[in-house]
Amino acid sequence: MSEVEITLREAIPVDAKEILQVSRQIAEETDFLIMDEAGLGLSEELLSLQLADLYESENNLLLVALADEKIVGMASVKAAPEFTVSHIGELGISVLKEFWGIGLGSALLDEVIYWSETVSPLARLELTVQKRNERAIHLYQKFGFETEAIMQRGARDAQGAFLDVLLMSKLIN
Repeated sequence: MSEVEITLREAIPVDAKEILQVSRQIAEETDFLIMDEAGLGLSEELLSLQLADLYESENNLLLVALADEKIVGMASVKAAPEFTVSHIGELGISVLKEFWGIGLGSALLDEVIYWSETVSPLARLELTVQKRNERAIHLYQKFGFETEAIMQRGARDAQGAFLDVLLMSKLIN
């Protein structure tokens, strides 16, 4: 892929349709995600309402990465509203296969960490990643995430074989 300009921004309600389409495409392109080809399981209208709420939330975030004004990747942080766990953000990153290997995951993760440290009230980011997804694990380790646990049989592949999943986290100062 030649030089490509990427723009990162927060998702807004009008992005709902494209986010659903990109999520379905990503699910078809990789077997490292929990979701399948059905994607997010939301209607465009419901996702649009959720994006409006998300945009106003102090501990939730959905970033989109755009190339030529098209969404090519996303990073989400989801935190619960309950006080006892509202300081924990669950991280998820997904990128269209065409844009793998150009540093987009690093850019998204860097922006999420910056937001977590400067804007949000979060004190912890955590994620789960399949143990066989070595590229993603390397990315998370590069940004200071540490493995806390190996969840045996934490997921299954399309053929039903059990997969180990790592629980990784990074404390936010």
